[in-house]
Amino acid sequence: QVQLVESGGGLVQAGGSLRLSCAASGIMFTSSSVAWYRQVPGKQRDMVVTVTNTELTSYADSVKGRFTFSRDSAKNTVYLQMNSLAPDDAAVYYCAASRGAFGGRWEDWGQGTQVTVSS
Repeated sequence: QVQLVESGGGLVQAGGSLRLSCAASGIMFTSSSVAWYRQVPGKQRDMVVTVTNTELTSYADSVKGRFTFSRDSAKNTVYLQMNSLAPDDAAVYYCAASRGAFGGRWEDWGQGTQVTVSS
């Protein structure tokens, strides 16, 4: 059974930084496609960054240059470093993964971690 557990969310002032973590069990990130999404209540879940199993990385335009994806293979954990946070970045952030190549639907999701940005 796959479990993705996000952490690191919280309250930060505009211009500040946070680092989100997503720890996995039952799946190896090194051979999986992984993504971070975010969702504001009442709106659709939006892609923040996707990383394929071949390490192709794609960021949403709104976060390019501010957010950075990374991974620690030894800990089977991926991270999202978020800098220069703005109120528009406030959302619940979710980690998603699929074994191997992404086939159009993410197989597993975490429970999400709340990010709040004060202006």
